[in-house]
Amino acid sequence: MKFEDLASALRIALLLDNKSIQYVKQVYTATDDLVLKKQFSYIIARHGLAMEIDDEIAADENDKEMLQEIVNNTKLSEGYLTLARDIEVMEAKSPEDIYKVHLIDGRGASSSLDSARQNLAATFVNAFVNAGFGQDKLMTAPSDSSSSGSSGNWLFKNKEHGKASAAASLGMILLWDTDSGLAQLDKYLHSTDTHVVAGALLGIGVVTCGVKNDCDPALAILMEYVNKDDSNIRIGAILGLGIAYAGSQKDELRVQLSAILGDPQATLEVLVFTAVALGLVFVGSCNEEIAQSIIFFLMERSEAELAEPIIRLLPVALGLLYLGKQESVEATAEVSKTFDEKIRKYCDVTLMSLAYAGTGNVLKVQKLLGICSQHLEKGETHQGPAVLGIALIAMSEELGAEMAVRSLERLLQYGEQNIRRAVPLALGILCISNPKVNVMDTLSRLSHDADADVSMAAIISLGLIGAGTNNARIAGMLRNLSSYYYKEAAHLFCVRIAQGLVHLGKGLLTLSPYHSDRFLLSPMALGGIVTVLHACLDMKSTILGKYHYILYIIVLAMQPRMLLTVDEDLKPLPVPVRVGQAVDVVGQA
Repeated sequence: MKFEDLASALRIALLLDNKSIQYVKQVYTATDDLVLKKQFSYIIARHGLAMEIDDEIAADENDKEMLQEIVNNTKLSEGYLTLARDIEVMEAKSPEDIYKVHLIDGRGASSSLDSARQNLAATFVNAFVNAGFGQDKLMTAPSDSSSSGSSGNWLFKNKEHGKASAAASLGMILLWDTDSGLAQLDKYLHSTDTHVVAGALLGIGVVTCGVKNDCDPALAILMEYVNKDDSNIRIGAILGLGIAYAGSQKDELRVQLSAILGDPQATLEVLVFTAVALGLVFVGSCNEEIAQSIIFFLMERSEAELAEPIIRLLPVALGLLYLGKQESVEATAEVSKTFDEKIRKYCDVTLMSLAYAGTGNVLKVQKLLGICSQHLEKGETHQGPAVLGIALIAMSEELGAEMAVRSLERLLQYGEQNIRRAVPLALGILCISNPKVNVMDTLSRLSHDADADVSMAAIISLGLIGAGTNNARIAGMLRNLSSYYYKEAAHLFCVRIAQGLVHLGKGLLTLSPYHSDRFLLSPMALGGIVTVLHACLDMKSTILGKYHYILYIIVLAMQPRMLLTVDEDLKPLPVPVRVGQAVDVVGQA
């Protein structure tokens, strides 16, 4: 196969199966053009997919090794830190630097609130802001500095399950730096506190996210803990595996995790997170065996179990297997119609919305709008995922996204309460890391809504649309909200999370699942975002309860907003760029 240029090759690859990266791999193996092969390997690496460099691309062993390192993202941390040093943002920021309490008039101090909740919020803000920089002022500060600085002290300023998120935050701070990250997390694995061990295991998953290593250190460490008696430790290890190997379709994990789904001794939450981990590892693979395991598991649940809020992540796990695969979901969707009525509609809608995510399929959007137009009895929950589905399907191109925003405005005016609660989250997906003024104003209005769930969802979505942009207007809105909600612990927690997201990686990271101007969609990034947003549909029992560590799944969507130019020896090469010149990812004037 010969192609004139990269663009035509990509178009041919993408036409075959709706923006599917798998076909890029096929064209990659079929083409003889070496330049093209190298460019393809870059694209495949950006999407975190495993790929072996063959002799055709690089006959020379050294070249082969260097290219394989790039594809495996081994050099990602190094390049990211080079950028940070170049633009002088290496200095660690503390949560207080982000909150900027001194800019709020009078009501900034919220000492009356639950300090453990505040510390937990600070843990997340600290993790998001210093993500990938390898240093911060809470977890990695040397212990001989101020007493508040040492990591051991900060860890124990969090209560119970808060310690898990605090330990895992170290993985986020050392993101992509596997050697240093695993060494620093190792000391927490010997703790007597099960929450700390669970957090460290999750941190190992986070630190190795998207980085492929021949030794598979994450697999070796986490597999030991997957069958422990303590359910917190099991969840930490299982979620860690899901994040570390997302999209890898590792058969070893299928065998190990599917066995847990059939374990009668495992608690409900362990089983749910096992399904989620399987969904992330086999995202978009249409794996029948895993789908059947999750379906059997759903069929066997009692009514009381199906009423648990955490159970809603099961249809999401099932849907992730068919992410963007369109008609392939139909057989599974038929089986889902036999489920208990408590979960049947929720499952049906979730499967459809994930299978058609990023396709722009107008008929499916119409169908979901039809579901949202019904005025239902109390207790129905499936309209929330329908609203998210509209955004997921329409996000693939600019015009569809704008039309979806207008449809969501109508849902706000005429929809039931459970629809209004999902609309802000849907707006968050449509404009993720892309703060559009009209959406910003809508969310700002909704963040003062009388319904607590609507206002909290709007606050989180303000963080999502501004994720990694350091947008001054959103930062100002969030500061005002922190003084407005200074007596509301739950709202204040959401404001802090949003503040952390806006300043993600000090403005050097993005959450957008698209690459090259909506040309390629990363299934793992979208899978991570979808899982977190479905958890946000019922914040009180997930993120504001004891499952706040679900927020770390968003790491799957984190990518540096950088274009790094290098010479033949892969040493950074400065290239002057004029203002107004088109650069693929981000240009700084």
